Amino acid sequence: MAMQAHEIENLLREAFPQASITVTDMAGDGNHFAAEVQDESFRGMNRVQQQRAVYAALKGKMDGADGELHALALTTKAPD
Repeated sequence: MAMQAHEIENLLREAFPQASITVTDMAGDGNHFAAEVQDESFRGMNRVQQQRAVYAALKGKMDGADGELHALALTTKAPD
């Protein structure tokens, strides 16, 4: 079953409650999303570490061919 943008944002908000989070359904199909997560916890982390933290927050929703979330273009950063 396809996910909704607000469901993705809710999962991310649980892990990053103070973050600035924007989730967009890129194709309008509930399968291809873009997310930007800006959080202080990313300070000092490299990009791979930041993205791993975000994927962990998604609690397996992207795992395997049958995952609920098919594609996520991800931008992560610490606040300026």
